[in-house]
Amino acid sequence: MYSSWGHTAIRVTDQSTGVDMVYNYGTFDDSDPDFYIRFTRGIMNYALSAYPFVDFVEEYRYQQRSIIEQALQLPCADKIRLYNALQLNNTDSNRFYNYYFHTDNCTTRAKDMIEKNSGSIITYKNILPSKSVSFRELINPYLDKNNQYWGKFGTDLFLGMNLDQNATNEEAMFLPDYLKKGFDVAVRNDQPLVSQSQIILNRPKQNESIISFSPFVVFTLLLIIVGALTFSKNVWAYKTLAVFDSLFFLLIGILGSLMVILWIIRIDTVCRNNFNILWALPTHIAAAFLLHLHKTWIRKYFQLVFWLSIALAFTWFFLPQQLNNAVGPLLLLIVIRSYHYSKKHA
Repeated sequence: MYSSWGHTAIRVTDQSTGVDMVYNYGTFDDSDPDFYIRFTRGIMNYALSAYPFVDFVEEYRYQQRSIIEQALQLPCADKIRLYNALQLNNTDSNRFYNYYFHTDNCTTRAKDMIEKNSGSIITYKNILPSKSVSFRELINPYLDKNNQYWGKFGTDLFLGMNLDQNATNEEAMFLPDYLKKGFDVAVRNDQPLVSQSQIILNRPKQNESIISFSPFVVFTLLLIIVGALTFSKNVWAYKTLAVFDSLFFLLIGILGSLMVILWIIRIDTVCRNNFNILWALPTHIAAAFLLHLHKTWIRKYFQLVFWLSIALAFTWFFLPQQLNNAVGPLLLLIVIRSYHYSKKHA
């Protein structure tokens, strides 16, 4: 999924010496035994790597990814300064950095290196698609385009309200496409920054599946089935729903617990202030094991869940966080089943 947003690297060529290298700020070592723990906490060690351009092209050809090259119109002094800075940055003591998805990544590093080593200020025209666009609205179209519906569902679940802040023109350039657009209209000393662009590799068109088993489709089908069983008077339907409810509320509770854990342990802010916790209550883990008890407090608990879910449904479009559309069927499932238990044994 990580390749859905694209990538940025700096190519350096020198015909006099035969140099043709790519400087890539997007490399990491997933063989580290603590990689996944550090990844979960948001401590991701990325590094600058330099390798021949032919290897870079071969890698992208194998992965069936496109390469678009922009030639930067810089004076020789700036080119030499940039090349020396990249060489210095590629030493063992300098090449590693803490990666943050939308503030400090392979694209922002390349942009910063070019700006810092340009002898003149680079100015950018507006490239934003609208006057106000959030970070979430910037990243989600790429997941849709690449049919990463489950990946989009996951990011929308665990990345909180802070991702719904509006991005400035330059902040949007954390995405490779937007940096490309920014460079295309950038000006340095009243001259265009980019002298020419060319396609090095052209990605083959993906075959789109006729049937898309996206989260929204799957959860809508589940909603229809459970809704039908809810109004059935058959004994087998009652037993099926008893098992479903335990599993359903257990899984929802686990999701909510993961949201709380990420909210607490992440060193950055992307998982904080997550409104998804309003429907994915961690307390559902306990409720999943107790919902069949003939207790008044169980009934009152599900009454609270029912009204909280109703309130969330009515305030959906007014929340400061954009919820994934697949949450809609899940929320209706919670409403239907919590109403059942709120009235049970009344």
